Amino acid sequence: MTKKIAFQGEPGAFSHAAANNVFPGEEAIGCVTFEETIGAVQSGKADFAVVPVENSLYGRITDIHHLLPESGLFIIGETYLRVEMNLLGVPGATLDDIKAVQSLSVALGQCRRFISERGLRTINAVDTAGSAREVAQKADKAVAAIASRFAAEIYGLNVLASNIEDAAHNTTRFLVLSRDKQEAPQAAGKVKTTFVFRVRNVPAALYKAMGGFATNGVNMTKLESYMVGGAFTATQFYADIEGHPNDIGVQHAFEELGFFTDQFRILGVYPASENK
Repeated sequence: MTKKIAFQGEPGAFSHAAANNVFPGEEAIGCVTFEETIGAVQSGKADFAVVPVENSLYGRITDIHHLLPESGLFIIGETYLRVEMNLLGVPGATLDDIKAVQSLSVALGQCRRFISERGLRTINAVDTAGSAREVAQKADKAVAAIASRFAAEIYGLNVLASNIEDAAHNTTRFLVLSRDKQEAPQAAGKVKTTFVFRVRNVPAALYKAMGGFATNGVNMTKLESYMVGGAFTATQFYADIEGHPNDIGVQHAFEELGFFTDQFRILGVYPASENK
């Protein structure tokens, strides 16, 4: 039976490409917002969701950090997508024909050098995939889109210039979400555990809570903080570690964490991706 995979954006978006990498051949469902993407899995409209959590240039995706802990969904996997910006034109257009380029403002900003060297006029749009769709619909040889190669395939555009982004290390990490808890076995190779916690209101609580990971040799690869409930005094932490909850070092680290926290919840135990 074909699985349904929710992602945020239009067909051809980078999130669509990530979903296709994880679930090739399955049915992808585009959603307008991250709330709608997560809601599709919660309601059963989709079996899984593939959502971005952080980018090597722009840092964390704030909406996901707020939505995921309260969603009731579980992280069952991760994948990394190298964000490659391409100049897409309609069939028959050449690079010399292009006078204007349309894309998401962030994508345009990532390709400043190329745009400046070519003297192109920029057109801000809501996303990269939507720009590819609109350029295909307009069929104007003078207007191109900046989007993924995947978008070019979907909308019948030609790649006029590849990898035009200024920074070669632009990579986005995505999480795979499910309604059902699917923990990777302890012997599954490299495993990550993601959890959220709130520290007790005592002096040096965070420092003491983190000490257990260092003394037990547990590598923490991510630690983010954000306010909850609109209060400056209510802070929640989102963390990734390398290891399984059944590993003896992780068990001891979590025990020490428990002395200094009043809330703790594991969001997922899943294989660490190799495709960074």
